[in-house]
This record gives sequence, structure tokens and C-alpha cells, in this order.
Amino acid sequence: MKCLYIAGPFRGPTPWDVECNIRRAEALALEVWRIGGVAVICPHANTRFFDRAASAEIWLEGDKEILRRCDGVVLTPDWERSSGARAEVELAEVLRLPIFNSGDADWVDLLRTWLIPK
Repeated sequence: MKCLYIAGPFRGPTPWDVECNIRRAEALALEVWRIGGVAVICPHANTRFFDRAASAEIWLEGDKEILRRCDGVVLTPDWERSSGARAEVELAEVLRLPIFNSGDADWVDLLRTWLIPK
């Protein structure tokens, strides 16, 4: 089974903004899980209540390590407004991982095609 990583904004100016970002990422993760044939890592949910328990850098570096172990990335529609997500996309490109932008109309079809065993 392949494993996909959800990338999108986490941080925000208020706790509510952070929570909204997490919920959007979780909703996308659930959508991908429901497609079937793939496991999904949603780092937003992994550290949801760890606010200021460590530096932002430790979370970002940890997320990049998790990403290195995944087979591809699914982006939230608003991923570009996040410096962390942009760094994750850069890493995915270096690793030559497939990137699926959920803001694109055909992303589910592209994902399903990618999931078909070759």
C-alpha cells in the first residue's frame, strides 16, 4: 500500500485559525483515505495540541522526515500561503515524489490513475 502526506497551512495568527487549518487538512486526509488503496499521514493532526511545546523548526524538520518516508503528497487548496508547505513541496520535488493538488479539478482522477498497479 502506498502512503501519502497531506501538506498545507498549520500555523495561524490565532488558535482558531490553527484549528481551522487542521480541520481542512483532516477533511482532505479523510477524502484521500476514502479513495482507498492508500494510507494517509496528516501531520496537522499529529501535533495538534503541542502548541509552543517545542520550536517551530523541530516540527517542520520532523514533518520533512515523515515526508521522506512517503510515496507522494496531496496539497490542500491553500497550500501556497504556507512557508512550511512550500518547503515540503520543494522537498517532494527533490525526492521526485508525485504531487497532487486538491485545488485542481482532476486531482482525484490523477491520484486514482497513479494508484493503479503497474
